[in-house]
Amino acid sequence: MPSCNNSIPQPLIFILAGIPGLESSHSWFSVPFFLIFVITIIGNVTIINIIWIEKSLHEPMFLLLATLSVVDLCLVIVTVPRMLGIFWMNAKEISFDACLTQMFFIPSFYVMESGILLAMAFDRFVAIWYPLRYTTILDSNMLVKMALAILARAVAVLTPAPILTKRLERFQTKVIAYSYCAYMAVVMIACGDISNHIVYGLLVMAASVGVDLVFIILSYALILHAVFHIPSWQARSKALSTCDSHLCVIGLFYSPVVFSVLSQIVGYHMAPYLQIIIDNLYFLVPPMVNPLIYAARTKQMREWVLRVLNCHRD
Repeated sequence: MPSCNNSIPQPLIFILAGIPGLESSHSWFSVPFFLIFVITIIGNVTIINIIWIEKSLHEPMFLLLATLSVVDLCLVIVTVPRMLGIFWMNAKEISFDACLTQMFFIPSFYVMESGILLAMAFDRFVAIWYPLRYTTILDSNMLVKMALAILARAVAVLTPAPILTKRLERFQTKVIAYSYCAYMAVVMIACGDISNHIVYGLLVMAASVGVDLVFIILSYALILHAVFHIPSWQARSKALSTCDSHLCVIGLFYSPVVFSVLSQIVGYHMAPYLQIIIDNLYFLVPPMVNPLIYAARTKQMREWVLRVLNCHRD
């Protein structure tokens, strides 16, 4: 690791290393990343179009799903093309300002996705606890307010990241050992006291993903409490079946975060290249799999997908 004894001033250009230690395999890594990109685009565009076209799907649950698909599309669009440029064309240079832009938008979309999953948990809570007032409580005004709150929170918690990074004056190196401009990856190559930056990074996770996960768990605890007070087993099963797609998406989204936190608590340190691969995957796999889960496990979406496939066959 370079030392601050030979530090350099704030560079105009950073070098993204991609996956350090596995540079010779970059072309192989490009294949799954490209497939993830294509499947994500097709899947989420399909979900958005189906919900846009089918008026019967213009209800809170599906409107939130369409919002999730929009955010997922944005996340892969700001992440994957840069990675493929590194893997295919060795295009590792990124300007300081472009790095700051990426540093803001990638985690912002991730935080937005977490907020939407919380909104979807609230949607299921209202549907099960107040079924007769469901559309009254979650009307269009409420959905707009929820969307604006999700957006405002992401902007509020992530705006300091590029501002704080801009204040870093000297660096050990201009090589970022990552495949995109992650805030902590840039901070770790800076010289001087970075304790405030580390605290800020932890606060971002706690104030966004951490808080969301706590309220999602609380929502489902209340949902289970309501469901198990339903006398009919058939009615219980039907109520829980409306939540299974959302639970699958939650598990896929939050399990890597929980694993990462637990591994740090128990002191397990994985190889840097493995950590980078896992970090990339938990940004990219949920946007790819989310449409597949909802298409397979939600009756209305499944019927529409089958209808589209039958039309193409005919």
